[in-house]
Amino acid sequence: MANKVVLATLAVMAVLAPGLRALEGDPYGAETPQQRDARMSWWREAKFGMFIHWGVYAVPAGTYQDKPVPGLGEWIMFDGKIPVSEYKAYGPQFNPTQYDPAAWAALAKEAGMRYVVITAKHHDGFALFPSAASKWSIADASPWKKDLIAPLATAARAQGLKFGLYYSQAQDWVQPGGAKAGLPDGEGWDPAHKGSFDQYLDAVAVPQVTEILTNYQPDVLWWDTPQLMTQPRAAKLVKLLALRPGIIHNNRLGGDYRGDTETPEQHIPAAGFPGRDWETCMTMNDTWGFKRDDHNWKPLATLITHLVEIASKGGNFLLNVGPTAEGAIPAESIALLKGIGAWMQVNGEAIYGSRGSAFKSLPWGRCTVKDAGPDTLLYLHVLNWPADGKLLVPGLSNTIKAATLLAGGAPLAVEKTGNGAVLTLPASAPDPICSTLKVLIQGKPEVASVAVVPAKDGLITLLADEARLEGKQIRIEQTGETPNIAYWNDPGDSVSWDLCADRDGKYAVSIETAAPAAGAVLKVQGVGNLAYAVPETANYATYQTGRVGDITLAKGAKVTLTLRPVAEGWNPVNCRKVVLVPEH
Repeated sequence: MANKVVLATLAVMAVLAPGLRALEGDPYGAETPQQRDARMSWWREAKFGMFIHWGVYAVPAGTYQDKPVPGLGEWIMFDGKIPVSEYKAYGPQFNPTQYDPAAWAALAKEAGMRYVVITAKHHDGFALFPSAASKWSIADASPWKKDLIAPLATAARAQGLKFGLYYSQAQDWVQPGGAKAGLPDGEGWDPAHKGSFDQYLDAVAVPQVTEILTNYQPDVLWWDTPQLMTQPRAAKLVKLLALRPGIIHNNRLGGDYRGDTETPEQHIPAAGFPGRDWETCMTMNDTWGFKRDDHNWKPLATLITHLVEIASKGGNFLLNVGPTAEGAIPAESIALLKGIGAWMQVNGEAIYGSRGSAFKSLPWGRCTVKDAGPDTLLYLHVLNWPADGKLLVPGLSNTIKAATLLAGGAPLAVEKTGNGAVLTLPASAPDPICSTLKVLIQGKPEVASVAVVPAKDGLITLLADEARLEGKQIRIEQTGETPNIAYWNDPGDSVSWDLCADRDGKYAVSIETAAPAAGAVLKVQGVGNLAYAVPETANYATYQTGRVGDITLAKGAKVTLTLRPVAEGWNPVNCRKVVLVPEH
């Protein structure tokens, strides 16, 4: 997968993608919305897939010359600056005698996954399929000699799964001329790297993409790292997609080709990608390819929560396994996948074919949505079960026609209030991680803006993902665990929250911001008239909390707090939250 240099390029692509035009050779450039919906329908229904990173890098498994190499397992050749001749010596050691494609496909099916994507060729250039374009392949450079891709394609399709292939089109650390992340055309750490990128593209990448599209007819082609991929170069590859009508491909080809899907890596975007299909790809530990010493496995609860959150924002979840050189999926991965599968057996109805939530945020969990004729099904994923058994669905004004537990179907009592609908739940949650409620509402969702109220300690916390944003560029992003307001480039853009205090009196206002340049000033309006000189920080990811001043609020009065830039001297600012602390 991508390193930091390449991720920066992809981040720019993700920002630009919605505005890109159809380009030369794009088989879907003249596609109607209806044709696109039909082509993407299985993928949108699937929601959950298995990524498989497998190759020669599983032989060193993170160690070179008896020393651990920091970084990702599949990047060991690059990070360890291993010469080509030394790296090729791993080929004869790649002998996957434990490879069982039927078991892999069955595991994906048991986990509740609906498609599989495997690395046909990663950045080290090693092909898991026989190739006339290169002897650096499973057929010619390993003792296995047999195709690894075809048996998995057959096994996956026998399980009713769609099948996809990852292909590193630009980076190739073995072939002369192949791109190396962050290095100029033709450069590397070994004289064997020198060569023409265009010659590599024409002699290796184009023929191999032709081979995999022709021989395996994949449903997905997952490009990666578009270094050096100009539009004419990318056009040579994109036109090959016509060999597999209906194929879905992602946004990582390069050359301004937008593809069909956005591909956030290792994180969940705070607001998804409105108007675009998207898929978060993620590891279960810290690496994609097998790394012997990486035991930092994500808990089952984290992976289920990620699946729910991604679905609630309209995306797909592509979860990775990294098999050993022998062809065994690690036992920890198997246990986690079986755990997700057990949860999906009960709750899968709320994931498959769902779309994003009608709610900006929910204090207790997430929501996915499905049409039910003229009405709508809300699936409420409760991550924090209420101790008093009362679950407020904030701002929901629709008539609720039925409400049940998804597990077992027990009916739930419903009460309409001025703040939304309240569901009465059993004393204990059906699932210790995430329990789902199935709520049928009349018509399409109608959700009113809800005021932020104090927590039990009296603090009123205004979070980025609960804000109303006004402007052309400003938006919510999430690169870590906490969403933030970003791309606040235009001083005409503003941010606001509705809030309601539970006591009269003064409140101290503080704000958490990041700004690598000094000079920006924010006005705090609607609850007084304060100004805050935003402090300079190291970068847009380094936050500092500062006190703005005091305001006075009246108990029960709904007010709006707005952050508005002072145009003079404005520099972009990221903001995570505003906190109001009652003064006693």
